[in-house]
Amino acid sequence: MYSHWATHHVTTIHAMGEAASHEIDREPPYNSPMPNVALSPFLVTTFMLVASNVFMTFAWYAHLKNLADKPWYLAALVSWGIAIFEYSIMVPANRTGFAAGMSLGQLKIVQEVVTLSVFVPFALFYMGDKWTWNYLWAGLCLVGAVYFIFRG
Repeated sequence: MYSHWATHHVTTIHAMGEAASHEIDREPPYNSPMPNVALSPFLVTTFMLVASNVFMTFAWYAHLKNLADKPWYLAALVSWGIAIFEYSIMVPANRTGFAAGMSLGQLKIVQEVVTLSVFVPFALFYMGDKWTWNYLWAGLCLVGAVYFIFRG
């Protein structure tokens, strides 16, 4: 049915977060129920940063709602316990993006866009903060930051 070998460019994320891009040759069909999709390192980095930011946002701010009546050092210990999960995802995310050629500045600006994208729903829905247009204006400033850091 298939008369030629297919070559695919894939990004592999190793256990310690090191990314390796390489060509692989496989003969179809691949005997996998999942579609053969290789995500770009930029998307992998972004998705991992979103996941890490969920933990980060809870570590930094949820204690204001959930542990407000507890001593600050207890809140700090709980936050550090949550933050270990953030770092366990964020460090490999940054290594993946950096290994794929993203600059340090690009990694930082993507992190800031993701942070605001996670923080605003958290603030509105979890913490019960009121919507203000300042969230939109801050987001538009980040659009400018993305433009300048990725333009070349």
